[in-house]
Amino acid sequence: MKTLAIRLDEDLHTRLTMLSKLAGTTVTDTIRTAIEQHLSALARDPQITAKAQELTAEIEKKAAQQRQALAALISSTQPSIPPVATTRTGRSTKP
Repeated sequence: MKTLAIRLDEDLHTRLTMLSKLAGTTVTDTIRTAIEQHLSALARDPQITAKAQELTAEIEKKAAQQRQALAALISSTQPSIPPVATTRTGRSTKP
């Protein structure tokens, strides 16, 4: 679990404290619940969903470019293996 410090103005902090007490919960639980509800609402927002799809496409494009660069690097550093010579009978011989 991560710890998060936030700054609140005095009025907001007072409202948070009083409403948490009236609800029979802690300030921390009230904040956690509010954040969870806000994040759920954001996740359902069509604009956020569209941005997430754009970001996913961008990540996939960059990953493909990196895979290609690595493949080129690996293939350029692999020692070439000489072809195996064959006799007229079709049997292989070592050079």
